[in-house]
Amino acid sequence: MKYNRILLKLSGESLAGEGKQGIDESQLERYAEQIKEISQMGVQIGIVIGGGNIFRGLSGAKKGFDRVKGDQMGMMATVINSLALSSELTSIGQKNRVFTAIRMEPVGEFYTKWKAIETMEKGEIAIMSGGTGNPFFTTDTASALRGIEIEADVMFKGTRVDGIYTADPEKDPGAQKYDDLSFDEILLHELKIMDLTATTLCKENNLPIVVFNMDTYGNLKKVIDGENIGTYVHK
Repeated sequence: MKYNRILLKLSGESLAGEGKQGIDESQLERYAEQIKEISQMGVQIGIVIGGGNIFRGLSGAKKGFDRVKGDQMGMMATVINSLALSSELTSIGQKNRVFTAIRMEPVGEFYTKWKAIETMEKGEIAIMSGGTGNPFFTTDTASALRGIEIEADVMFKGTRVDGIYTADPEKDPGAQKYDDLSFDEILLHELKIMDLTATTLCKENNLPIVVFNMDTYGNLKKVIDGENIGTYVHK
């Protein structure tokens, strides 16, 4: 096994499955089963989930929402997704704990680095919701921040595509996949895997990223085992 502690970033859109909105229960079940599998291998897991399947603050601002309130709504959306994943994990016998970046007990426990690490060291999964707790930051940035805080070996960014490409492979059939990239190359070529703040945080704190297709069942275990099925991003 290549990694001891990981930060797994899941997109809210992926939870929606084919429906594009809301939560697809079968998709949620597939994710939970894969997460439980690697937990049973002894991997310590922290998870951050986006909220785009429910509400995205930036798109709300474009429609007239106050940006701060829109981002706060987006934070609530990540809490809803986190509770859904927590419930699914619990139903299949995987212990976990939901943390929130802003106080909302009893929905979730207020996040601190030490509580999250203590949770993971007990073999439970730490689900960290609410973004950073601040507006103007994406869940990608929250993932980078939490990954650095919990001293993860790597961030796994589970997406709908099998890595980083020269262009959007869903729109450009000639797009070429990268197997390996440096943070400098991402910044130089303006590759949109994460926002600039998140990429810079990972670069400055030496948190490598593996971008892979989480929707293909079994891929999470493969990346844990070090199989080259995604794109590895490093300093």
